[in-house]
Amino acid sequence: MTAFKIGELAAAAGVGRDTIRYYERTGLLPTPDRTSAGYRLYGDVDLLRLNFIRSAQWLGFTLAETSELLALNASDTAKASAVLDITLEKIREAEARIERLTDIRDVLRALADDCPVDVPVTDCPILTFLSTRHEPRRTEAHT
Repeated sequence: MTAFKIGELAAAAGVGRDTIRYYERTGLLPTPDRTSAGYRLYGDVDLLRLNFIRSAQWLGFTLAETSELLALNASDTAKASAVLDITLEKIREAEARIERLTDIRDVLRALADDCPVDVPVTDCPILTFLSTRHEPRRTEAHT
């Protein structure tokens, strides 16, 4: 088993030391053993856990979702269906973001295409658009 001090673990995982400390405070990483001098000591399992966390973040999982996935991963009784449910929800969220970004791109493209470059800035349709509210207003659901 490899024994890492915090800087060594940070380098091996490609994260900062503060990130590791934060993960410890939030419970994503267990509190490590310490040397008699007070240095944190981590093992290979901590590096694997950090890699898991970073992969989950790359896929867009929140820290709360990552914590849930870690708990499922450590469970002897959990079913893959629980992981699938979390993943399918993440897919739905990603598709909604893609749709919104596509809408934004299309509006920006139309504004750029319609911009008469030789008019005074006061006549700029982009600035006119920005001066008015175009984002759909959120209303509370009535039950």
